Amino acid sequence: MNDPVTTLDARFSDTDAEPTSWEATQEVLENAQITWLTTVRADGRPHVTPLVAVWLDGALHFTTGPEEQKAVNLVRNPHVVLTTGCNTWDQGLDVMVEGEARRVIDRRTLERLAAAWRTKWDGRWQYEWSDEVFRNDIGGPSLVFAVEPDKVLAFGKGTFSHTRHMPR
Repeated sequence: MNDPVTTLDARFSDTDAEPTSWEATQEVLENAQITWLTTVRADGRPHVTPLVAVWLDGALHFTTGPEEQKAVNLVRNPHVVLTTGCNTWDQGLDVMVEGEARRVIDRRTLERLAAAWRTKWDGRWQYEWSDEVFRNDIGGPSLVFAVEPDKVLAFGKGTFSHTRHMPR
């Protein structure tokens, strides 16, 4: 998502609040150490799990093993919500990304994403691309998904603001 339409929702914002810029919102997505993924189980119940996500080329990316609950859920329903931010009341910025998860299988994109994951945390996310999946020394194959946002919400704290970023 580049150059989205940004609006402040005054119903949920302080009277002196300004909309959170797309640049500030994107910075939170790029620098997040943990992101929470919400998928929907076959019976309609939500499934929420923490993971390490990478923001690249206007989309938020995550991985999962093919047998994991989130992968099973995505086969039936690709609609997801990813959230990140901080657990404080009066400072920081929380961000929510809503969209559809789609598999990433393109070799060039997977190579770029593997390089991006290596920059997360202390560098322990060492993925290699192989046969349309990621592989590493610790487990089996990991499917890679991209979520191009249908909507991004940014919740400012301190001066409380509710900002909506929508693709043009």
